[in-house]
Amino acid sequence: MIALENLVRVYGGRAPVQALRGVTLQVHAGEFVAIQGPSGSGKSTLLHLIGALDRPTAGRVTVDGVDLNRLNGDALADFRRETIGFVFQMFHLLPALTALENVMLPLWPYRRQLAFDLRARAQEMLAAVGLGARVDHLPGELSGGEQQRVAIARALVNHPKYLLADEPTGNLDVATAHEIVGLLEQVRCDHGVTIVLVTHDATVAAHADRVVRLRDGCIVADAAQAAS
Repeated sequence: MIALENLVRVYGGRAPVQALRGVTLQVHAGEFVAIQGPSGSGKSTLLHLIGALDRPTAGRVTVDGVDLNRLNGDALADFRRETIGFVFQMFHLLPALTALENVMLPLWPYRRQLAFDLRARAQEMLAAVGLGARVDHLPGELSGGEQQRVAIARALVNHPKYLLADEPTGNLDVATAHEIVGLLEQVRCDHGVTIVLVTHDATVAAHADRVVRLRDGCIVADAAQAAS
């Protein structure tokens, strides 16, 4: 479970910006939660704090009983690598690497420590997202939707319990966005991951179990949705 307690995040400078103002939220194992809100509402900041890419100014982030504020350096990096998968709006694929190599890349430095064969796992994940025949293609040889599928495979290669997605359909056309959301739903079903997804798109959020709405760094609504 993800538990956020009174999270505050202030970005300093001459005119400090309070991105989050005392956010408290729980996400249970297996849930698909969408975070919505206007630009500047704190959505991405919240996701970065959950994923230990940033630290709160005040408050606490607990994931599976681990207080992330108490982790530093290698321990924090190990926690991210072993527990969390990230998918972003920009695909962040290296253009000189094949789809397979891009999926393997985050775990490549640790390949001798893994309990599984990294290449086989990467091939398995690419097959799971429908790219089993495209493993040797470079990003420039793939469509935008295919590149996002590679990014999802990369996020899953470490067997994460939590998948954090920041506007994963933002650079895609409507039809392709629908395919990617369907893929995320299938990933949850097949791999049992918990998904927290930031989106501006109400049609994307409609696929989630719950929609949490932010405004000015505060939660203004948190509602379960009827199963479709």
